[in-house]
Amino acid sequence: MVIDRFVKIFTNLLVGVWIARYLGPEQFGTLSYAIAFVAIFTVIGKMGFDNILKRDLVENPNDQLDYLGTAFWTKTVGGCFAFGLMALTLPFTSNDFLTNLYVCIIAGGLITQSFEVVEFYYHSQVQAKIIAFCNITVSVLSAIFKIVLIVYGAPLIWFAGAVFLTSLFQAACFYITYKIGGHKNFLGKFDATLAKKMLKDSWPLIFSGLSLMLQARIDQVMLKEMLGSAEVGYYSVCLRIVESLAVFPYIINNTFMPAIISAKQKSQASYEDRFLNFYRLYFVLFIALGLPLYLLAKPIILILFGDAYSPAVILLAVMSLRLFFAHMGAGRNVYLIIENLTKFSLFTMVMGTIVNIAANLWLIPQHGALGAVIATIISFMVTTFVFDLIYNKTRRNVLLQLRSMLTFYKLNIGER
Repeated sequence: MVIDRFVKIFTNLLVGVWIARYLGPEQFGTLSYAIAFVAIFTVIGKMGFDNILKRDLVENPNDQLDYLGTAFWTKTVGGCFAFGLMALTLPFTSNDFLTNLYVCIIAGGLITQSFEVVEFYYHSQVQAKIIAFCNITVSVLSAIFKIVLIVYGAPLIWFAGAVFLTSLFQAACFYITYKIGGHKNFLGKFDATLAKKMLKDSWPLIFSGLSLMLQARIDQVMLKEMLGSAEVGYYSVCLRIVESLAVFPYIINNTFMPAIISAKQKSQASYEDRFLNFYRLYFVLFIALGLPLYLLAKPIILILFGDAYSPAVILLAVMSLRLFFAHMGAGRNVYLIIENLTKFSLFTMVMGTIVNIAANLWLIPQHGALGAVIATIISFMVTTFVFDLIYNKTRRNVLLQLRSMLTFYKLNIGER
């Protein structure tokens, strides 16, 4: 799974750089806007079923086909609903016909994502490496296809089509792998009672995921509406670089979370010491990645993307701060899960999204894409620190975060 994630990031960054240079800021900004616009509605199509389905498949091994079929058709309906809702939203944008066409092409993936139930099935069976091989195959073939498009001078619409074809091929790869494995067909299964039960469990996750996606992608949509596609292009190349470096929290959380839970069972002091070291690791990682990104922003942008993207230099330098909040936020998520503060997590994400939108409305007209970067940093600060400092059940966590920054040199990665 780690290899899968690194392959995906590497191919996306490598081919993304090539696409950005080939299309230029204006067209690359249009493509990035279309992807970001669809991503907001993707959460609705997922129906919040991801972890819910994994849990139910493990707890109900005799009813797995019923759960798979019910989840598949519910997600299919959810994808269609999300597509329809997106289509109703498009007339209220300032997009021209072609931009809306790109959005609709990419949005085809809202329906094909229902085949993700196969992925959750394999995860529930502790056979994630099968899905990892599928994902690696799709990532490599998608990268090759996009390179072919560049070599043959394809127009922008083909790159929008490539995004949809990638999701279509991934769905086919999942289902073919499932059938080759000799598993029974779930497409003929649907249980309305199960669907209601799963939706009852998942609806808070839909709102949580929507808030998170809005906070991550609304800036690109607002930039396009206020300033045009070129500003989105500058912003998106920086975001692509920063997000490619944000893979480490996934690995670190999966590695150290069991040890932190074990420490909590021993004593509060051991628990806090382990968390303090956890945050030190994240802060050191931020320094190791964020500081070079800040100092080398100019050569990184000019070498990778060329002079056409020179306005993105200042954006990348400031956006390097996102890594700090990404790392501290990842550690905070572990704390909230262990302390069972999921409702508070949802509240802070919603408030962070509101702050992000308000700050974008205020800062984008004055500072352009830089305003969007600053707005995102403000919203992350509110989500990660401000509300946690106010709330008595999370105040201790903020103090641990602050102590970790002041004592990062005491990091002990061999602690047990």
